[in-house]
Amino acid sequence: MASPSSSSPPPHVKYQVFLSFRGEDTRLNFISHLLKALKDRGMHVFFDEDKLEKGEQLSQSLSLAIANSDLSILVLSKDYASSKACLGELSHIIDRKPNPTDKHIVLPIFYHVDPSDVRNIDGSFKTSFEEHDSKRQSDEVQRWKAAFAKVGKLKGWHIRGCKFDRSETEYIKDIVEYVTKKLMNGMSRSTSDELIGIDDQKEKIIRLIEQEDCRVIGLWGMGGIGKTTLADAVYKEVPLKFENSCFLQNVSEKIIKQGRESLRNELLSELLNEKKIHIGTLSIGSPYRERMNNKKVIVILDDVSDPDQINFMGVKHFGRGSKIIVTSRDRQVPNNGGTNEIHEVKKLNANDSLQLFSTFAFKQLNPDTDFQNLSIKFVEYAQGNPLALRVLGSKLYKKSRKEWETEVNKLRECAQPHFFRF
Repeated sequence: MASPSSSSPPPHVKYQVFLSFRGEDTRLNFISHLLKALKDRGMHVFFDEDKLEKGEQLSQSLSLAIANSDLSILVLSKDYASSKACLGELSHIIDRKPNPTDKHIVLPIFYHVDPSDVRNIDGSFKTSFEEHDSKRQSDEVQRWKAAFAKVGKLKGWHIRGCKFDRSETEYIKDIVEYVTKKLMNGMSRSTSDELIGIDDQKEKIIRLIEQEDCRVIGLWGMGGIGKTTLADAVYKEVPLKFENSCFLQNVSEKIIKQGRESLRNELLSELLNEKKIHIGTLSIGSPYRERMNNKKVIVILDDVSDPDQINFMGVKHFGRGSKIIVTSRDRQVPNNGGTNEIHEVKKLNANDSLQLFSTFAFKQLNPDTDFQNLSIKFVEYAQGNPLALRVLGSKLYKKSRKEWETEVNKLRECAQPHFFRF
């Protein structure tokens, strides 16, 4: 089955990997080597080394660990199904699969067993389930059987254990590489380098968009905090609800370079599907206003420095149900720009900060063991600022420990973090 070094995890601890196995079959060889390889790659792994068979229900600590894990590895050995605790874990994991919003990954490893025996509940597994049938309620056993058979249909690794097979060391290397890629690709949670730690904020903004009376939403925060990233994540998720959309980046900079009339013409051309709109006056003429009023659109005005820039773009003329998201470093911009809701983009917490830093410094989700303490120092310096974490991590990639220590000493000499000037 599955505990990290402690058997009762805190309720909100996240794990990259939940490891389920039958201890008597595998603990002293394959599992110990796999566990070490996963931890060496900086992964936070939950495994239950005690394998205690405690009553009818899956313990709360195990249920929380499964719910808070990105990926589950099920090591199916010949006596796996003889353990009601293992079957409880497996069925709990499989119960997550039908939920379309849950992107939990399940990876079976068929360890010295035939995958067809798992699918068909044959061989030693048939014997184990017959014993459960004679001792337990039939509906519970049927639930275990259904989940077990589903696992047998999933793609995974088949470690035969015969003399012509590859070594277990080679299999473990491949498995760890596969798990690392899956986690880094963000297939379980938002763990791509740009999206770490923004899920809760993204969902809040999407809920605001769904409110009928909320037309203009302001996102504000210090430079590098992730305003554009958050706006882009929302923008990519909701366009099908609108007739047209436009993401206008670097509004203030573009107004300086090309003038506000030119930028407004660019915006209207995109939203009205008309090439080279040219409005040279301060106000928008009635023919265009009427067309705008019939369009339900979503617009992102990124990096706005003056509330007048919002009004000049003519956002009030768009049709019923249109949504405008404005990002700015200055809270007074959304305050005075006619916004219905204002959201301060939050700093990353310590766990998300460490993950984001690690994706740039190590190209994995957590720091190498030897660099753990040094990584924490850099993360503390960044104070939850995503841009600072990316810059620091990129600078340290493939650097020696001595170089890391030199950089830490440089940071200590700075009275104020550089990113406050971004």
